[in-house]
Amino acid sequence: MRRGEHRGAGGPRPGSPVPAGKASLEEPPDGVATGRASGPGAGRRSTESEVYDDGTNTFFWRAHTLTVLFILTCVLGYVTLLEETPRDTAYNTKRGIVASILVFLCFGVTQAKDGPFSRPHPAYWRFWLCVSVVYELFLIFILFQTVQDGRQFLKYVDPRLGVPLPERDYGGNCLIYDAHNESDPFHNVWDKLDGFVPAHFLGWYLKTLMIRDWWMCTIVSVMFEFLEYSLEHQLPNFSECWWDHWIMDVLVCNGLGIYCGMKTLEWLSLKTYKWQGLWNIPTYKGKMKRIAFQFTPYSWVRFEWKPASSLRRWLAVCGIILVFLLAELNTFYLKFVLWLPPEHYLVLLRLVFFVNVGGVAMREIYDFMDDPKLHKKLGQQAWLVAAITATELLIVVKYDPHTLTLSLPFYISQCWTLGSVLVLTWTIWRFFLRDITLRYKETRRQKQQSRGDQDRAVGNTDGHLPEPEDPPGPAEAEREGVPAPN
Repeated sequence: MRRGEHRGAGGPRPGSPVPAGKASLEEPPDGVATGRASGPGAGRRSTESEVYDDGTNTFFWRAHTLTVLFILTCVLGYVTLLEETPRDTAYNTKRGIVASILVFLCFGVTQAKDGPFSRPHPAYWRFWLCVSVVYELFLIFILFQTVQDGRQFLKYVDPRLGVPLPERDYGGNCLIYDAHNESDPFHNVWDKLDGFVPAHFLGWYLKTLMIRDWWMCTIVSVMFEFLEYSLEHQLPNFSECWWDHWIMDVLVCNGLGIYCGMKTLEWLSLKTYKWQGLWNIPTYKGKMKRIAFQFTPYSWVRFEWKPASSLRRWLAVCGIILVFLLAELNTFYLKFVLWLPPEHYLVLLRLVFFVNVGGVAMREIYDFMDDPKLHKKLGQQAWLVAAITATELLIVVKYDPHTLTLSLPFYISQCWTLGSVLVLTWTIWRFFLRDITLRYKETRRQKQQSRGDQDRAVGNTDGHLPEPEDPPGPAEAEREGVPAPN
């Protein structure tokens, strides 16, 4: 698809004004009116940034479907005709699986449907869409294996895997100042300052760019710490010191990441989105600046979730928070049931994967919620992320049901029961009882107003017309300065 034909959600919508002399990157399909339909979704256009684009269509933006097909055919022909096939069955199996995945990725990058993002290139997001499909298929394959076979299958990925994880002491000494250690009384604090501290900060910075709302980010951050408290009897690595939970995680790492993310969102919402072709820029400094800005969004949409505006949006926001927390928990439970060390590169690759697909999924979910007339179905990336999260949970349930069925401590279950009751009570009051009360008051007010209008109308029709007053007498007329009638 040529660049001038791209109609992703990232740029101007049909009907948005395009200044004279400028070509819009996204153009409406043939036969579709340029005006926006009125309705709940029409007001969202005020949250979108205005984009100016000269419409330059260069070699960089073309799909190159024939080029990719020719190169792929040449590579397969070389392997078939010029390379001798080894006699190692295991090696041939691995190479065949990898080659099949690469061919699928080549097809998807050139032929898959574009998503809402177009920078740095639409092919980049099509690649991650295809990686999502491959990862989901891999999870389904693992799901259909026995527990022992599934764990041993990972040896084909890395021979070091497939062995039980060693026991570790995660809680330890929680004293901030250890007076018994004279050489370094703050050694407990320094022990916590490992590579996971910048990872926490970077992770929450990127999550803020995905969610684009301070309240939702804070709720997810705090709720995950409560989940760690609640599930530390199941997973030992959830057992942390109180100051590690609330100071190191919530305030320092997560809080600082959310703050920096909100500042970045503020800059992106105020930024001017004016694009020129690289060869249309006369100076080398301008060209280098244009190359750097290629890795920034083409346009920007400010998310306004408004969870209390309707029951549909409230349930959708609660579902988003639930999926976020579930994906976070899956990270730890998958490591536990599949015997993956925390520092293994597969764990890092999974986090990189969710960073790239999470932003697209959140944008598609927001468009589906906010403009259901234009987006009649859930986006493809959002659908895959939900399916992946559910499949990961099923793997955890199948591979270690004993750990998941360990009962919560009594005081923990009481706290979650109380919280659930409060949320349910607020939901019923806000979207049912409150609306019924408001409708009752409005109906009562309208009835009282109608009854008052009827009483005034009856009073005017039942009585006779008022008689004209008698003309003033001569004496009264003289006092008022009016001549007396003859």
